[in-house]
Amino acid sequence: MRNPLATLSADDRALLRRRLRTPVLTFLALLALLAVNVTLGATLPFAQVWIVELAVVAVMVALILLVSMEVIHEPPLIRLFSGLGFFWVAILVGMTLTDYLAR
Repeated sequence: MRNPLATLSADDRALLRRRLRTPVLTFLALLALLAVNVTLGATLPFAQVWIVELAVVAVMVALILLVSMEVIHEPPLIRLFSGLGFFWVAILVGMTLTDYLAR
């Protein structure tokens, strides 16, 4: 079985590297932020660590929204509504957690 990348020209390989750079870097950034969040949750270095964890999660959501969903290349109105959609989901999850934790 032949390597499919061997049939590509040098220009095609360079184009493939350029196109894959952003998704791979985004994936690595998300993994690093997940590692930070897990480490903070496991060690609890100070009392208000949840504020830092929420900030890390906000950065992760922003990365997913802007890079993975490619909202950064959309018109401002679509950016607004996609951000509002994520905000609405956050409200729903928060209300559900409040209901479970209050019982």
